[in-house]
Amino acid sequence: MSIPIQPPQRFLVTVLVIALAGSVVSSQQPQTQDVPAPPPVKVISTLDREQLNAAKDPKARVKISISLAEAHLAKAEALTAERSFDSALGEAARYWAIMENAFAYLRALKTGNSKNRDLYKRLELALRSHGPRLTGLRRTAPSEFAIWLKEIEENARNGRTEALNSFYGDNVVRDIHRTPELQPVEKPVQQNLAAPTPTPK
Repeated sequence: MSIPIQPPQRFLVTVLVIALAGSVVSSQQPQTQDVPAPPPVKVISTLDREQLNAAKDPKARVKISISLAEAHLAKAEALTAERSFDSALGEAARYWAIMENAFAYLRALKTGNSKNRDLYKRLELALRSHGPRLTGLRRTAPSEFAIWLKEIEENARNGRTEALNSFYGDNVVRDIHRTPELQPVEKPVQQNLAAPTPTPK
């Protein structure tokens, strides 16, 4: 003999059935996660490389490097404002490719030259001004692009550290090596062999 379900009980059963059905459907659907965008291609374009190779001296080379890098950074900012994040990431990668090339170029030069330290200082000043702009790009971009922009931002920070070390490192090391030479040399006390030796008591 079946017992009729009262209206409140029927409502409760209906709610349970709907809840179970919803949980089954949600478990079958794949969970969407933020997948990082493909890594950007860090490459110097042919046109940029021609301008870099046309530089007559290291000072001109560094100046052109900073100018080209800032042009790509400005493009990345404009594309980010247009929400073209993929293209913006590509421009940011080209920016860092040029800056990285500038550091490699300076490393190949003779170290310890005051002119070279001035060139490192130029790069350090440029990177200092680029830091807030790179941070702005990273904070504006979606997480799948921000992960690569964060890496470029950290590389720029490391580049600034390298520039500072190159600018100050030689002076510090040289001062450390000079310090012993500045200390007066104490001459050993010579004993007078002709003086009588005290007789032990």
